[in-house]
Amino acid sequence: MVKICCIGAGYVGGPTMAVIALKCPKIEVAVVDISEPRISAWNSDQLPIYEPGLDDVVKQCRGKNLFFSNDVEKHVCEADIVFVSVNTPTKTRGLGAGKAADLTYWESAARMIADVSKSDKIVVEKSTVPVKTAEAIEKILTHNSKGINYQILSNPEFLAEGTAIDDLFKPDRVLIGGRETPGGQKAIEALKNVYAQWVPEERILTTNLWSAELSKLAANAFLAQRISSVNAMSALCEATGANVSEVSYAVGKDTRIGPKFLNASVGFGGSCFQKDILNLVYICECNGLPEVAEYWKQVIKINDYQKSRFVNRVVASMFNTVSGKKVSILGFAFKKDTGDTRETPAIDVCKGLLSDKAQISIYDPQVTEEQMQRDLSMNKFDWDHPRHLQPMSPTAGKQVSVVWDAYAATKDAHAVCILTEWDEFKKLDYKKIYDNMQKPAFLFDGRNVVDVEKCREIGFIVYSIGKPLDAWLKDMPAVA
Repeated sequence: MVKICCIGAGYVGGPTMAVIALKCPKIEVAVVDISEPRISAWNSDQLPIYEPGLDDVVKQCRGKNLFFSNDVEKHVCEADIVFVSVNTPTKTRGLGAGKAADLTYWESAARMIADVSKSDKIVVEKSTVPVKTAEAIEKILTHNSKGINYQILSNPEFLAEGTAIDDLFKPDRVLIGGRETPGGQKAIEALKNVYAQWVPEERILTTNLWSAELSKLAANAFLAQRISSVNAMSALCEATGANVSEVSYAVGKDTRIGPKFLNASVGFGGSCFQKDILNLVYICECNGLPEVAEYWKQVIKINDYQKSRFVNRVVASMFNTVSGKKVSILGFAFKKDTGDTRETPAIDVCKGLLSDKAQISIYDPQVTEEQMQRDLSMNKFDWDHPRHLQPMSPTAGKQVSVVWDAYAATKDAHAVCILTEWDEFKKLDYKKIYDNMQKPAFLFDGRNVVDVEKCREIGFIVYSIGKPLDAWLKDMPAVA
């Protein structure tokens, strides 16, 4: 019986290992983590992450061939294949600060594997890592090998949160990169045999190590670039009276371009896009390619511009001040169908409004109040470090209230900002919301979910990203 162990029980490790356990009943899968609360949550009825379909998968396998444990060393020692799925945050100090990936957690995982191993192992990098990480890990393991043979593989994940279980059941591709040596090829085959239990062979791609590592960064950079492209167009649409939805529909009809990732919004979020592009920028700079680095930097610049443009629009429309005004925030997660708030545009929008002394009231169906308060009091990049290492600055507590209902959030508000495209926000009774708001009532739709004309008929002054501007907004230009 093959034994698999995954170090790191987060958004990648948990769902991936649960699906492997479900699809490969003959394989014993252990997910290990040093965080006791996290492992307890995986062993309870309230899993630590929300992902449609995940509950069912975990419940079918847990206790049979899927185990969650804090006994890291025991499971690593017994495993044939060790997946490493630990955080690779952006460095906040030292060489490469603000761009380079911090491989501290990765390196300590590799050293621990070398310390406890008594048999040959295949070590698989599953976290998003910079190119050439595998080489560094290989050096640590071989210099501490005590006669044990290690093979390093890169098997990046391409999951989209909110559809992760579907993505795992029916992946577009599974990418496995390894050394072009007999041992490396044998290791690739071993991992390929695991995925081949449910993934058609033609979808399992094998490459060298560097190609696999770079493909992950490149895929995320391309996706983020599409969002920044359509967001750049949205600013031009507002300036010219064009409608970004019509423009992106027309553009997406070109089969070479395709319709996905062309929705204008307040900006992209999530744990990978910004981090991976910063990483790509740093790698380009280190390899003497400043022009390439500069090119990818623009993707993040446009994303930051879009968020600050949204805040400026809100403040400018409301007589250039939101001080003391209640602003309702609908949606805090970075996209619908996930409780994940990492790098969500809502953080920058809320911070922008708070710096202008707004009173904000937030509703999100999946995000806890504790998480929102943490996010609003953390410095950039701190979210990606373990909780006990995150600095806690004083919270924005007094100016922020969190409620469990959209109608409570919007009651007596001067403005409503929609920052996550939850389906329920399309079905709200906007007439009821309007009646309970201060007038003039403003609706700032950062995800293009509302019917603009209907809301204008009700009486709202509506701003919807990339849509022709309300006469009111034309009189109150937002200076970026």
